[in-house]
Amino acid sequence: MQPADDLAMPFLLMGAFRTLVDAVHEQLAQDGFPGIRAHHGFALQAIGADGCTSVELGDRLGVSKQAAAKTAKSLETMGLVDRRTNDRDRRERTLAITPRGRLLLDLSAAAFRQEVSAWRTKVGDDHVDATLTTLSTIGRGTRSHTDLSDWS
Repeated sequence: MQPADDLAMPFLLMGAFRTLVDAVHEQLAQDGFPGIRAHHGFALQAIGADGCTSVELGDRLGVSKQAAAKTAKSLETMGLVDRRTNDRDRRERTLAITPRGRLLLDLSAAAFRQEVSAWRTKVGDDHVDATLTTLSTIGRGTRSHTDLSDWS
């Protein structure tokens, strides 16, 4: 099999990303989480185990305060995060992932592992390992892995 032209790289990466994420979202819908989108997962990853404010969420995602607030409200409406009073500054609210949000992240991780396992079956461990090594090496940049600032 002849390799694809180098110029196909961004389209192949995007296609693989979409295929992977779409399959995971289908599984999440079956598991009781319909309507989940990639930006929800990115936001939950950005909030992390320690939580953060909406302003910090915006910084971590590389989006405006308004966009971060809208995303936070959406996650709150879905029961994936709640707002807690910051013990250090009672005026400040911290976003925290709820048990339902943790369940979503756990199910998402399992679904991603299942999809990558299917890739391993299809093309072999060596190819998947080489792809992961390549992407982890060249994917290191100055941005956070959750920074979607240019994706509008």
